[in-house]
Amino acid sequence: MTTLIAVFVAGAAGAVCRYLLDGAVQERWEGAFPMGTFVVNLSGALTLGIVAGFVATHADVPTSIRVVGGTGFVGAFTTFSTLSWESLRLQREGAPRYAAINIVGSTTAGLILASCGWFLGSRI
Repeated sequence: MTTLIAVFVAGAAGAVCRYLLDGAVQERWEGAFPMGTFVVNLSGALTLGIVAGFVATHADVPTSIRVVGGTGFVGAFTTFSTLSWESLRLQREGAPRYAAINIVGSTTAGLILASCGWFLGSRI
């Protein structure tokens, strides 16, 4: 039950952080591209890589750290559904290049950053 409550609290914090970061980035970005979501998802990929790398290489770290940090905070912080919706919106509004950049760029950069995070996390 304690882990469930911790995931709940971490998820709430992740959702609030996502809202704030997305808004701050998007407010400064001109154009149709959803840069706020892009930045949120890439920073989340890096963060999850760090958490996963750290937990995987430290046997004494409780699994609850991965669950609370990864599933709770990062799970609520990042958003595949918004990535999908914004890409569809771009496509429907006549910006197929932006839609493709959003999908391919998020996936490619996310994999690279998750790998970098794993590397960093496994060396902490």
